[in-house]
Amino acid sequence: MTQSRDQEGTVALITGGSDGIGKGIALRLHEEGARVAFCGRDRDRLDAAVASIAPDGSDRLLAVQADCRSKADLERLHQATVDAFGPVNALVNNAGTSVRGAFLELDDDVWMADFELKIFSVVRLTRMVAGGLVARGEPGRIVNVMTINGKHPGAGSAPTTVSRGADMAITKILSKELAPHNILVNAVCVGTIESGQHDRVWQAEGGDRDAFYQRLAKTREIPLGRAGTPAEVAELVNFLISERGSYITGASINIDGGSSYNL
Repeated sequence: MTQSRDQEGTVALITGGSDGIGKGIALRLHEEGARVAFCGRDRDRLDAAVASIAPDGSDRLLAVQADCRSKADLERLHQATVDAFGPVNALVNNAGTSVRGAFLELDDDVWMADFELKIFSVVRLTRMVAGGLVARGEPGRIVNVMTINGKHPGAGSAPTTVSRGADMAITKILSKELAPHNILVNAVCVGTIESGQHDRVWQAEGGDRDAFYQRLAKTREIPLGRAGTPAEVAELVNFLISERGSYITGASINIDGGSSYNL
């Protein structure tokens, strides 16, 4: 691919970047010339992601082992990025898992673990990054990646959709508070995307990967008839972070193959 280098000058920090959507975003921003740091909990998967993104190595890529539920780990992640590349001006809050269950069967530990990962990691990292941008008087971009189900939660979808509903509110609040500082804040709401999480289900079941995703698309009645790819999500995130997205803030953009046509 010919590099258009839209992101030269961008220092991007991505959570949940060792596979799936996060790795796709890291790859796309790196292709565009950004300096990219990303995190994950598994060192082996992080190393594999680095090798996949930059087979010949790169001084614009940093993989940090960190647990986004830990405030100390997030502080260490942010500082490691600043030390390697300079102040962060593009934050992609992507970390998350899908934790669901019947409301009456969920105890406090389940709720708190989900809140720590999906709400407090967003709050803490955004405070660090946006606080630095405001203090320096510099523009920036924040993109929160979440599920379309945060807009339309169903029975049995807690706590994950509750966390994402909170992230939707955070996105809208920050877009208004940070607009005077030219810091744009948007949400990307994904539907069924090929991901490490889905791949692990496929691997447990066995069989053909393409057939697995075709069944998933049919079961979920996706109008386009297929799952999306991390590259498609990454292209949208890249656009929002680039100057081409300079008049978009406070938006929650669905990327779901038409699944949310009624949302």
